[in-house]
Amino acid sequence: MAHKKKHTGKLISFEGSEGSGKTSQIARLAERLQGMRRDVVTVREPGGTEIGEQIRNIIVHNSKGDEMTPETELLLFAASRAQLVREVILPALMRGAIVLSDRYLDSSTVYQGIGRNLAASPVSQINRFAVGSVMPELTIVIDVPTKMGLARIHQRASDLPNRMERENIDFYDKIRAGYLLLAKGMPKRFIVVDGRKGEAAIEKIIWKAVQSRIDG
Repeated sequence: MAHKKKHTGKLISFEGSEGSGKTSQIARLAERLQGMRRDVVTVREPGGTEIGEQIRNIIVHNSKGDEMTPETELLLFAASRAQLVREVILPALMRGAIVLSDRYLDSSTVYQGIGRNLAASPVSQINRFAVGSVMPELTIVIDVPTKMGLARIHQRASDLPNRMERENIDFYDKIRAGYLLLAKGMPKRFIVVDGRKGEAAIEKIIWKAVQSRIDG
């Protein structure tokens, strides 16, 4: 699906392994932008719509989740993303909003393509079919050493780790390397932030990158 009318909003996506601190940085950035009276919409993947949240439940919490094939996982993520783009993200961009997305198409490139060893070409084609022409203005990768990310997951006081969080350390090493490789290949869209820094320091680095995109 092509979107011919040019939108005036900005889509900023956040990527990184589990436990990288994306969610808290999105909240900080949203608060800062709202303080400037900007129209801000935050979304998460998979999810963000009623249909998407049902898909999320299948991906993350289904009792038969461990039997899910990589191909099924990729298509479920893409289905949730397609709905989110058309129901929430694109309308927000058309009215000039700044959309902050906790994961976007790069997650599928890395998690299903690199992590699950699916061929790059179909992953790319399915990704682009799902999002149409709605690509991020900026993608922020918060990079943390694998052991640190996993330790943060286990420190959470919430429920037991979900299906995506129960993978082994080798899987997450591949995910981390995949994000760094992707960022290196697309330096105009990506920035990589050292997730070992304090939250305030990370926020400052992110804000500098975001400011240049939204002011420009």
